Amino acid sequence: MNNLLQDKRGIIFGVANKRSIAWATAKSLHDAGARLAFNYQGERLRENVETLAKDFENSLVIQCDVTNAEEVARLFEQVKRDFGRLDFLIHSVAFAPKEALEGGYAQTSRDAFVTALEISAHSFTELARHAAPLMTDGGSMVTMTYYGAEKVVANYNVMGVAKAALEASTRYLAADLGAHNIRVNAISAGPIQTLAARGVANFSTMLKGVAERAPLKRNVEPREVGDTALFLCSPLSSGITGEIIHVDCGFNIMAF
Repeated sequence: MNNLLQDKRGIIFGVANKRSIAWATAKSLHDAGARLAFNYQGERLRENVETLAKDFENSLVIQCDVTNAEEVARLFEQVKRDFGRLDFLIHSVAFAPKEALEGGYAQTSRDAFVTALEISAHSFTELARHAAPLMTDGGSMVTMTYYGAEKVVANYNVMGVAKAALEASTRYLAADLGAHNIRVNAISAGPIQTLAARGVANFSTMLKGVAERAPLKRNVEPREVGDTALFLCSPLSSGITGEIIHVDCGFNIMAF
């Protein structure tokens, strides 16, 4: 896969640490020749993201809270100045208050619902709207979802609703942007031991259950998600848009 993205330029939202899906994706894209930009949310996270980005030559690191319209606009202005264009965008951003990720969904507060939907779903639409004009030669947008958007997963609660909105957004964005040769897809990754995932109650039980029932008898690795994102950002997937691609060792095909 060397040079598959040679001279391509893209931005990745959501790198937090070396265990994040976004980090694994960044490695796959960089190894294929891409030049990368990263965001960080606030000064508290700046040093961490800048340290991680040092592994990628000629990368950009830009402050951007995806819920702040002014910061989003400034980020894409800087990307336009430094990169000239964009070839791909990776959205690996999700959040819900911890108290909303345990117990019953019916107890979800309005504030928790709005927060989860804004950060986890609407942010993709907001970023896509700004990125599309920079994809002058066409491009690819990829977001990260989860099976809890399709079926009820214990304790996933409002995040399942947010991911369902994200998947619908993927299809509507694909329809909107296809005329500009911009493809929009989502990866439905199996559960992975990330910092964000640990916020879901009984997550370790979920990991064990998936490994037992999945056809491949194991959990997916971050590297496998990253390589799928590479495929979706490359010419190899030029005819694919509006899809939800499961990378979960086959767990989603099983009934009982």
